Amino acid sequence: MAAIDPILVSVLHRRLKSIAEQMGITLLRTTRSPILNEARDCVTGLYDAQGRMLEQCEYTPILAFALQPACQYIVKYYGDEIYPGDVILHNDVFSQGGQLPDVAVFKPIFVDDRLVAWAAAKGHQADIGGAQAGGYNPNAREVWQEGLRIPPIKVSERGRLRRDVWDLIFANIRFRIVEDDIRAEIGAATVGERGMQQLVAQMGLQRYLDHVEHLLDSTERMMRSEIEAIPDGTYTGSTYFYYDGVTEGSKYRLQVAVTVRGGEIRFDYTGTDPQAPGFTNASHNASVSALLATFLMHVNPQIPHNEGMLRPLSIHIPEGTVLNARFPAATTFGNHLTDPHSEALLSALSQAIPHKVTAAWNRMLGFTVTGRDPRRHKPYVDILFISMKGGSGGTEGADGCDHIGIPMRGGGITAQDPEIFELQDPHLLLRFEYARDSAG
Repeated sequence: MAAIDPILVSVLHRRLKSIAEQMGITLLRTTRSPILNEARDCVTGLYDAQGRMLEQCEYTPILAFALQPACQYIVKYYGDEIYPGDVILHNDVFSQGGQLPDVAVFKPIFVDDRLVAWAAAKGHQADIGGAQAGGYNPNAREVWQEGLRIPPIKVSERGRLRRDVWDLIFANIRFRIVEDDIRAEIGAATVGERGMQQLVAQMGLQRYLDHVEHLLDSTERMMRSEIEAIPDGTYTGSTYFYYDGVTEGSKYRLQVAVTVRGGEIRFDYTGTDPQAPGFTNASHNASVSALLATFLMHVNPQIPHNEGMLRPLSIHIPEGTVLNARFPAATTFGNHLTDPHSEALLSALSQAIPHKVTAAWNRMLGFTVTGRDPRRHKPYVDILFISMKGGSGGTEGADGCDHIGIPMRGGGITAQDPEIFELQDPHLLLRFEYARDSAG
C-alpha cells in the first residue's frame, strides 16, 4: 500500500462529491419530466468495483441510500460478464429495488481494462406501465399489477445499444417522455464515468484505490465516534399508519428497538405488523433507506456518506411485515411509509438524544393526476409535488422548518413552480398558501 496522505484523502472526498454533483446537475438539465427537473425526485451516485458507496448527490435521500444494495446485487448477478460500454437498467423491488417507478441506470467504469467503479443515476419516472398511469395503483394486490419489473438487464453491451431490449421495455410504458428521461440518466452516468476516469488518471490507479480504502475506514471511525456519544441502552418506539387501501378502518403498527453498545447501533423491527394486502408495503431496501434518511439527520453532517458510514449499523426487519414485504406483494406506496417510520425512530431516539431529536414531521399528502391534455391532445401524468410540503418538528432551542417537505425527502425536494405546472398540465392553481394553524 502506498503512503497515505491525509490531505489527499480529504481532497479525494471532495472530488468524488463534485463528480456526483456534476452528474446530478446533468440529470436535472436534461430530463423532461417535471417530476425530475422541477421536483428533483432523483439521485446520482458513485460506487467502487464491489458496489460499495463512495459518494452520492442526494436530491431525494430515500432513493440515494437504495442504490448501494442494488449495485452490489448487479455486481453479483453479472459476475465476470461486465464490460466497458455496458449500461444496465434496474427497478425490480425484489432484487434490491425500492419501488417500480424509481428506475436506475448503472454504468461500469473501467481503467486500463480493469473495473474500478460504477456510476449510477436513478429517478422517479412518469410511468412504468401496469394498470394505472403513473405507477400508483391503489387496487394492486401483487407486484405485476403495479408496473413493469426490470431485474438487472443490459440495454447497452460493449457500447452497442440492444435495440430489441430497449424497444421491449418502452413498448410497455405509456409515455415517450420516460424514454427520454432514461437517456438523460445514461448521460448523467456517462458524466460520472468520465469524471472518475480523469480522477484515477491524475492520481494513479493504485494510489487512488489505497486512498479510497482509507477514506472508507476514516468515515467508519467518525461514525463510531458519533454513536459512542449516544448513551448505551435499548430504546423503543412505535407508531401507526392508517388504511391499507383495502380494509376500511385498518391500521398497522410499526415497532422499532434501537440498541446502542459502544460504537455500534442496532435497529430491530420485531413487533411490526404483517404485510398489508394492498400496496401499502415497503421493500426491505426502501425501509433501510428510510431508516438511514432519518437517523443520519442526527449525526455530524460533515461525515461523508459512503460505505464506511454504514459499517457500525446492523438492521433486522422481519420478512413478511409491512416494512419488508414478501414476494409477490404490492409495494409502490412503500417509500411513503417513511413518514410514520420516521416517527417510530424519532420516538425511540428521543429517549437517548432528546437534545437532537425533532418532533414528528408532517405526513405525506400527495395526489397523482392523469388524463388527456385537451390543449395538446396527448396523455399526461403528474405527481403533485407542489402538495408534498409541510412543517418539520421543532427541537431543543429551535422551531421546525415551514414548508420543508416530508421526511424521506430530507428537505431536498422542491415544489413545482406554479406557472410551469400550469404550462405542463391542463390545470389552473387558484390558491397556493399555508393552512392556518396547521403547524407549517
